[in-house]
Amino acid sequence: MRAIMFTLMSVACAVAFSATVYRWVDENGVTHYSDQPHENAEKVTVSAPQTYSAPHQSQSTNSSSRPAAPAGPTYSCAITQPANDDTFPNTTAVIATAQASPVPREGDKVILVFDGSRVENFPPGGGAYQLGNVDRGTHTLQAQVEDSTGKVVCQSSTVSFTVLQPSVLNPANPNFRH
Repeated sequence: MRAIMFTLMSVACAVAFSATVYRWVDENGVTHYSDQPHENAEKVTVSAPQTYSAPHQSQSTNSSSRPAAPAGPTYSCAITQPANDDTFPNTTAVIATAQASPVPREGDKVILVFDGSRVENFPPGGGAYQLGNVDRGTHTLQAQVEDSTGKVVCQSSTVSFTVLQPSVLNPANPNFRH
């Protein structure tokens, strides 16, 4: 392996310096290359290395040849209510509020995702919405902004909240007051 690497490096150096290259095979069958003539060596013709130079393009040519893509607003979106890890005892309804900044342009809309499913009838500009019939347990909310093609262009962090309700097995639990 060393001999092969040395040979390749020698050839590369010879090409780089435009020197004459000689090749010969010794009594062990190993091929050698050198810039010095050797007994039984033959002259090797080495062609010039192939190179590529990219055409130079100025910045103004590049930008004028392509039409500028319409830049839409960069949104930030968030769930403002409930707060992460909020707990709601003795309820089946929770008010959720989602907002986007700036206000979504025409065709874009705010989406509320409750436990991984899209909430129907959520105001497209964002705002408050009452989630009804929320079972007890931990739930998640997330706000998203979709553009006119349905692509999600903003996504808030996920907010978790817990709904506590009395158990039918222990309705008199003192921790749940009616």
